[in-house]
Amino acid sequence: MFLHGGSCGSFIEKNNALKLDLTYRQIWRISAPIMLGSAAQNVIALSDAVLLYHLSEVDFAAIGFVGVFYITIAAIGYSFSRGGQIIIARRMGEGRHKAVGHVFHTMLLFELGLAALMWLFMRFGTPWFFKLFLENSPIVYAKCLEYIHYRSYGIFFSYAGVALISLYTGIARPAIILFDTIVLAIVNLALNYALIFGKFGLPAMGIGGSGLASSIAEGVAFVVFVLFIIYDKENRRLRIFSMPKPDWALTRQQLNIALPVVAHAAIGQGSWIFFFGMVENLGERALAISNLARTVYLLLSIPLWGFSSGVNTLVSNLIGQARQAEVLSAAWKTGKLCWLVSMIMAVPILIFPGQVLYPLLGKSDMSLIGETQPIFHLMLLILSLATFGSVFVNSLSGTGATWFGLRLQMITLTVYLTYLFLAVNVLHVSLVWVWVGEVVYWIVMILMVVFYLRTERWHGVKF
Repeated sequence: MFLHGGSCGSFIEKNNALKLDLTYRQIWRISAPIMLGSAAQNVIALSDAVLLYHLSEVDFAAIGFVGVFYITIAAIGYSFSRGGQIIIARRMGEGRHKAVGHVFHTMLLFELGLAALMWLFMRFGTPWFFKLFLENSPIVYAKCLEYIHYRSYGIFFSYAGVALISLYTGIARPAIILFDTIVLAIVNLALNYALIFGKFGLPAMGIGGSGLASSIAEGVAFVVFVLFIIYDKENRRLRIFSMPKPDWALTRQQLNIALPVVAHAAIGQGSWIFFFGMVENLGERALAISNLARTVYLLLSIPLWGFSSGVNTLVSNLIGQARQAEVLSAAWKTGKLCWLVSMIMAVPILIFPGQVLYPLLGKSDMSLIGETQPIFHLMLLILSLATFGSVFVNSLSGTGATWFGLRLQMITLTVYLTYLFLAVNVLHVSLVWVWVGEVVYWIVMILMVVFYLRTERWHGVKF
């Protein structure tokens, strides 16, 4: 059924170029499948957290830290693939379809090499790395190592998978991404339940079983995506199945675009590791509360991920058509649509968390949800700022001006980390005021990115 659902709605293909039009309907048709499909790591993190919540509070606290760590590792691979996605979208806008396969293969080879390096780090570097943040919680430390031991194997499927996702996002045919994520979510949830609690004749492995289940689920999803590509006749013109020699010049070009995006994602996600490290100083209960808030934040960030990836393709395609004057308008329209979808999801969950979350987190002791409620209320403001902020940052990436975007990220992060350090170690404020740091982060970022996009400095970026 999904084999013919990939042509993404209202676009014009003229003079052999894929020319996307700038309407809310077009933005939705590009972003909606990506919104659900590109949230693979969010889906895994959510199911891991929910099931481990029912196992024990210590396991739930541990998955809060190690889950953020793995998402950071996954975000590095995803961000490297953005360089390929932006170039693919630009080539489609220019009508150079035959160049797409070459860009894809260059991206895929790099992702596989990077996955090998990340696997080595997770297997041999994490005992030292985790100890930097969890020296006061030896039980949480041990459980984090148990989880990452099994979870590390999934990195090969994750990094190869993001190359496939970037290919179909760049050519504006993202329907398969949605289908594949549904497969991922179903397999992950079933195996998580079986391996954590020892169901269906499988051993009860606890948090280690959660890591193993997630790795297997990523492998299954990757196989499904590859089978789709093999039988998808529409990609023949892109020369996906040609196997050129490694192109180091193209690799450098992709890296030049992607490295700042990678640094941006790694620093942004890595700041959550610093955040949880600061919260750990407030005790295991504060860590569990923040992990619950982070889990809900991951769920509500699904629209943000999709629209941010969609605007990458839209902006790069517009520039390929020499329509630079419409970039800021594309960013505002995408931001408004992203905010609307996010609020439809967020308002009932954050205003009435006890009633909405009870089916997932129901226990006789609901005090954890009650103690997290003030952070949930603040999260409405955080999400409102994050939707526009993330869309604008990714619009900047779509122009190719990624190195300037990294400079903005470093300025913003300096302000954010300074706030967190002072709030926890100097002012000794409550947990809610620690979360106010997210508000500070996005306000600073939005102001700087919008100011830059209103200039014409990025018009000269070529690739």
